[in-house]
Amino acid sequence: MTLHQLKPSFTEQSVPIHFPHWRGRIYAILGLLVAFGAIVVFATAVGSVQIPFSTICRILFSKLPLVEINNPAWPGTLETIILEVRLPRVILAGLVGGALALAGATYQGLFRNPLADPYLIGVAQGAALGAVVGFLLPSTWHGMGFGIIPVLAFIGALVSTTIVYSLARVGKTLPVTTLILAGVALGALLASIVSYLIISSGEKMHGIIFWLMGSFSLSRWSEVGVVLPYVVVGVVVILLYARSLNVMQLDEEQAQQLGVNVERLKLVLLAAATLITAAAVSFVGTIGFVGIIVPHAVRLIWGPDHRFLLPLSVLTGAIFLILADVIARTILAPTEIPIGVITAIVGAPFFLYLLRRRKRVIF
Repeated sequence: MTLHQLKPSFTEQSVPIHFPHWRGRIYAILGLLVAFGAIVVFATAVGSVQIPFSTICRILFSKLPLVEINNPAWPGTLETIILEVRLPRVILAGLVGGALALAGATYQGLFRNPLADPYLIGVAQGAALGAVVGFLLPSTWHGMGFGIIPVLAFIGALVSTTIVYSLARVGKTLPVTTLILAGVALGALLASIVSYLIISSGEKMHGIIFWLMGSFSLSRWSEVGVVLPYVVVGVVVILLYARSLNVMQLDEEQAQQLGVNVERLKLVLLAAATLITAAAVSFVGTIGFVGIIVPHAVRLIWGPDHRFLLPLSVLTGAIFLILADVIARTILAPTEIPIGVITAIVGAPFFLYLLRRRKRVIF
């Protein structure tokens, strides 16, 4: 049984849709890889201090193995700006964008619902509660180059997801509908607690709200070093189950008959998607809409085959969030806009478009 024989969960039944051949999708992946590299250099060049593109390329090239430039033609301040300020911010934005897009594509495939997002089962609300508690604590603990806020946000995200999983599990099975309902209910409870804490936070309210809306303003290499392993491991694990996600577009009984261990698949994919989402939002806040709009846009262009949908979502999400961050830090410079505002401006109209199409989409 091929993918084209599966139930078209994300396509319209009455309108024939023609997607690119598999070679076209491979070319798309290669093209996005090239575009990602170019956009990283472009985003590194943009800022309050204008640095020539050629200088940035030479500085980055000088850091490659086996490359040594004895008499650099640029001042050390430019190298510091590029390597210690802008580049970690750009790389972290790419990691977070790719992680959120991949988690969104995974949830959408697992739940067979294009409106699912990485925060569906309480990850964002748990991370927000942990971060707010970190803001309100009198402690100023620092370790590994970052403070207590991302640590508590990461713990909060994992704890809330574990609670939702425990509540939804029935014996050895995990009903998807029960999981979603448990996530919505716990998310509402945690959101109300966060709202109360924000109201009671006093002078710390501004910092809390800015964190909740998302920002890469304090990005450092230490944060990249923490997020990178989670994203790499999560991407590898999820990609290994791409074919199983294709089969899951049938109902669970048929997937089981075709040899898929449905319950183990749910557990592995939920764990991997939750870990990369928690790692992403713990440092930069709960950035919305990336996990919805990117996978669905990729699906509309290149089709629902998860063998290509997942890597294309990672690359597109990384590019999208890097560009959104460039807009956030330049459009009203020197004032910086929370990146969640930029993604919402783009994502909200697209989300309304999905709602408009919902009556004609098969889930």
